[in-house]
Amino acid sequence: MDPRVKSLKIKTGVVKRCGKEKLSYRQEADQQKDKVEQMKKEGRDDAEVKKMIEVMQESLMMIPDCHRRLEKAYAELQALVQGEMKDLTETEEYRSAQQVLTEAEEQLKVA
Repeated sequence: MDPRVKSLKIKTGVVKRCGKEKLSYRQEADQQKDKVEQMKKEGRDDAEVKKMIEVMQESLMMIPDCHRRLEKAYAELQALVQGEMKDLTETEEYRSAQQVLTEAEEQLKVA
């Protein structure tokens, strides 16, 4: 196997994983926000609500970190695809990398 193909697969996987992590933290924070609102409506103890808000804040703090890692991984994969991998356009790995880059672009638009 061409070592460039292996490198392409690895970098594609990194972009995928970073995108999934960012999405996961965003969904988790949204769920926790809903739970905080529900707890407030139910008149739950202030300490419980405060603790849930802390948990939500932790999830929110992870999103910028995931975003930075996604930006870095995206830039590395894009450079690879546009540079030394031009002759691999017919491979499945190259097409997969292109698809992942397109998906990552959408995630990078959302902070």
